[in-house]
Amino acid sequence: MTRTTGSTGEPGSAVIVGAGIGGLACALGLRRAGWQVTVLERRPEPARYGTAFGIHPTAQSALERLGVGAELHARAVPYREAYIRSPQGRPLARLPLERIERREGRPELLLSRHYLLDAMLGALDDFGDVRISHGERVTDALGLADRYDVVIGADGIGSTVRTAHFGERSAPKAAGNTAWIGIADFESPIHGETWGAGSFVGMTPIEPGCTNWYAVVPRNTTIDELPGRFRGWHHPVPRLFAETDRSTWIRYEMRHLAPALRSFVSTRGPCVALLGDAAHAMTPNLGQGACTAVLDAEALARALAVHGRGARAAALHAYDSERRRSAQRIALGSRTLHRVMSTRHVRLRDRALRLLP
Repeated sequence: MTRTTGSTGEPGSAVIVGAGIGGLACALGLRRAGWQVTVLERRPEPARYGTAFGIHPTAQSALERLGVGAELHARAVPYREAYIRSPQGRPLARLPLERIERREGRPELLLSRHYLLDAMLGALDDFGDVRISHGERVTDALGLADRYDVVIGADGIGSTVRTAHFGERSAPKAAGNTAWIGIADFESPIHGETWGAGSFVGMTPIEPGCTNWYAVVPRNTTIDELPGRFRGWHHPVPRLFAETDRSTWIRYEMRHLAPALRSFVSTRGPCVALLGDAAHAMTPNLGQGACTAVLDAEALARALAVHGRGARAAALHAYDSERRRSAQRIALGSRTLHRVMSTRHVRLRDRALRLLP
């Protein structure tokens, strides 16, 4: 395949630690620009866990530039109408989906994680020379710099690359809640989020006959206790848990990265860059984790393509300038919203929500 238009610098070699959405997106962008790419992933096989991603129009454009736009639009469903509700079902506010569509000229999309993952893996397979090594845990992140022009950490909130090259000042911090996610075997007639006291639940479309859901509860809530926390909530919230196979439920502790990194890149010595959760892990309240990872990946690959191997330090600084403030602003907004959604002072919160336009 030919190099991507706009790639002006001499291609180099890059190793990407992490084969999640961000890592694969960066691999795809770099390979399209002619770079030699190696991807190292600790999991023994592609991580097809998880449910639906919300794909903002800006991230849709980035995926189109990476060459997987057709697969995205073939599988994704539009997200156009959703509300925040009280546990009794009373609408408190409308999510700004219509405003996003008017401003961007296209709707937000929802896509199953494994569809996007497989689309990227398929696009990389088409090149035939991108090495993706599963089951390879990186224990010497410093030593990678001896073999590659650029080291890219896309290895999540517990990033080995970040710890090795940026120290331990920024580290995972617990948000105090546990999230459960699943896919129910029915189509909900309503979508959006329901906010209670210390707990909330969300429902979105995902594909015909199914509803994507997520529930956030106090940290030590068990799988057996989860449905009881939402007993008596409006229809169809209790049905979500009754009509989802428990063996498919996914639990994770909500965490974020703090304090914010002073830079996503290091060029004093080896050239190292971080993206996605390795750089700015956030709580999922704004639904922008996957989008920011894709935008990071596309921006980093584009900067390296333009500047090339000989000016890779300049490329990394250009990437940091483009992405860091934006990503960290979203992370802060998500963390702030998490506090609002999780509060037990629901009367004041709900009164404020009803005043929103």
